[in-house]
Amino acid sequence: MTVLYLDAYLVMNFVVNYLLLACAGKLDGDPVVRWRYVLGSGLGTAYAGLALFPAWAFLEHPACKAAGAAAMVLVAFGRSERILRTGGLFLVLSCAFGGGLLLLSMVRGTETGQVGFLGPSLGMRGILVAAALSYGFLSLLLRGQFAHTRTAGELEELSLSHQGKTVTVLALRDTGNTLQDPLTGRPVVVIEGEKLRDLVPEIFQDRASLSDPVALLRDLEGRAGSLRLQLLPYRAVGVECGMLLALRVERAEYGKRAYRNCLTALSPTPVSDGGGYCALIGSEG
Repeated sequence: MTVLYLDAYLVMNFVVNYLLLACAGKLDGDPVVRWRYVLGSGLGTAYAGLALFPAWAFLEHPACKAAGAAAMVLVAFGRSERILRTGGLFLVLSCAFGGGLLLLSMVRGTETGQVGFLGPSLGMRGILVAAALSYGFLSLLLRGQFAHTRTAGELEELSLSHQGKTVTVLALRDTGNTLQDPLTGRPVVVIEGEKLRDLVPEIFQDRASLSDPVALLRDLEGRAGSLRLQLLPYRAVGVECGMLLALRVERAEYGKRAYRNCLTALSPTPVSDGGGYCALIGSEG
C-alpha cells in the first residue's frame, strides 16, 4: 500500500510543472516571465490535486488531461507568437521527463506500479535527476534549432508599417548581413517575402514571383501604385551575384530603434532553417 501525503504531492507537482514550463520557454528562446510560469504551474497543481478526489475522478480522462496541459501552456506562453511550438516543446519535455523516471525506476529495480512523483525508491533526488537528464538530452538534441534566443539579444520583434498597415515578425540580428541602403547607408532588413503578403498584396502574383525579381519588377511597372520598389544586388555563399526585390516601407521598428523609409529586401526563401525567425537585421557597427 502506497501512502500519499497531499502537501508533499502538491509541492512536488508544482516544482515539476514550473521546471517543465521554464525549460520549454528557455529552449524556444522565450523571454523569461516567471510570474506566468508560476500561474501555469499553479493551475497544473490545482488540477492534479482535484483529480485525487473521487468526485473529480473524471479529470483523469485523457481528454481532460490534454485540456489541462493546454490551459497551462496558454497561461504560461499566451503572449508568444510561437505558442504552438513552445507548447510542443512542453509536451516533449513532459514525455522525456516521464521516460527519465521510468528509466531510473528500472535501473533501481522499482516495480512499475510504484513509479510516480513520490515513488518510494525514487523520491526527490530521483525526480531531480530525471528532470536534469530530460533537459540535458533535449538541449543537446535541439541546440541547432534553438541556437538564437531573445534573452541574449539576438532575436527581436520587427514591425514594418506601410500605408496604414503593420506586420510584426521575429528577426535575427545578423552581423553577417552587410547589405546597406545606397541612399542612407543604414542596414537593409531582409524578410521572407511571404510575410509581407498582407502589407503589400499587389506584389504577390504567385508563390514563385519573388524568385525572378527582375521580371516581377517589370510586370509591376505602372501597376504598383505608390510602392517604391527597386532591385538590390547581393552576394552570398553559392551566389556570385543575385538580385532581391526591395521595398521602401514607411517605418521600421525593432528594439529601441525606429526608422522611416526603411529599405526592406524580400527573400523568396525562408531565412532560417527551423523557422525560429523570419527576418534578418544587419549590424550598424
